[in-house]
Amino acid sequence: MDPEATGPDPLGGVWDVVVVGAGPAGSSAAYAAATQGRRVLLLDKAEHPRYKTCGGGIIGPSRDTLPPDFKLPLQDRVHAVTFALGGRFTRTRRSKRMLFGLVNRDEFDLRLVQAAEQAGAVLVTGVTATGVEQDGDGRTVFVTTADGRRIEARAVVGADGSASRIGRHVGVSFDQIDLGLEAEIPVPEEVSRAWAGRIHLDWGPLPGSYGWVFPKTDSGTLTVGVISARGDGERTKQYLADYIRQLGLSGFEPSIESGHLTRCRAEDSPLSRGRVLVAGDAAGLLEPWTREGISYALRSGRLAGEWAVKLAEAEGNADVRRQALNYAFAIKAGLGVEMRAGKVMLGAFERRPHLFHAAVCLVNPAWRAFARTTQGHTTFAQVMREHRAARKLASVAGR
Repeated sequence: MDPEATGPDPLGGVWDVVVVGAGPAGSSAAYAAATQGRRVLLLDKAEHPRYKTCGGGIIGPSRDTLPPDFKLPLQDRVHAVTFALGGRFTRTRRSKRMLFGLVNRDEFDLRLVQAAEQAGAVLVTGVTATGVEQDGDGRTVFVTTADGRRIEARAVVGADGSASRIGRHVGVSFDQIDLGLEAEIPVPEEVSRAWAGRIHLDWGPLPGSYGWVFPKTDSGTLTVGVISARGDGERTKQYLADYIRQLGLSGFEPSIESGHLTRCRAEDSPLSRGRVLVAGDAAGLLEPWTREGISYALRSGRLAGEWAVKLAEAEGNADVRRQALNYAFAIKAGLGVEMRAGKVMLGAFERRPHLFHAAVCLVNPAWRAFARTTQGHTTFAQVMREHRAARKLASVAGR
């Protein structure tokens, strides 16, 4: 919907829920709230489809959180992983069952937006949210926009990315910030076929870094990227160039080169303020070791949409606080536990990447744990809790 269209203001009136940001977290929140019959507004500054820097891996927990009958626009189905340590000591492991699927984010995000609209949410693009104002009696909240509008709602979900304006209002804080660089590389059909069904993971030269190749076979491109802690951008950029060269892909011209920062929340970071909730990247919710964010966005978005409805129905400040605390508990009991385990894994991986490489390449239970995690049958937290060998590996590597 065009907010500049003539006639009644499409942003007017009091909305039950306003969701800022139409990525996976925002679309999931809007879908969850709209399916409960509420008046839901989904705002985004960009028109869809739009490019998003992201590998596009859809692991089991992502698939399991999608709306019923959602058709994944899969570019490839991954059954094999080639692991490398600094470009050396490669080993390919295979699985009879699909490990995960690969999508282009423009197609995937567009279908999520369409699912939210089909559920009854109203999408308005070309609107940049600049902040939030909460009135004194706490009955409603206003989203302010760059063109001077004030959109009134009974609850707001901030899902506007890792540089979130809504997150700033809530007071989200981070204790891990990483720089990801990525290149979309069109390749000839014979090269694309050689990569079909297989990804490449390289444990990199910088602490906590790794690189990846995700084939988008249907569109004939390879998504090649690296990620490392923020603060050494030149070395991260050099890692990407070296990685592309080691893979024999430096002769192909990238169609897109991009970068972004991923931000992990501090454990005591707030998830709400008054009638405002945050989800996905805006809340700093992502897996700390792999920096995988789509499943965290989908799951937290769904919860945020459900609790935004409860906030919209809340009468009085005490009820608002109770519902906001319940949302925070739901996030921390699930995703928070997983993030805590991921931070332990990252700390150990930063010190001893060769041990992780040896384990996943040579130790069958470690490979099966990796595979089952990507398939959604377990989590890093469960692996650490249920397997003494995993706890021992993390302990030894972390010394």
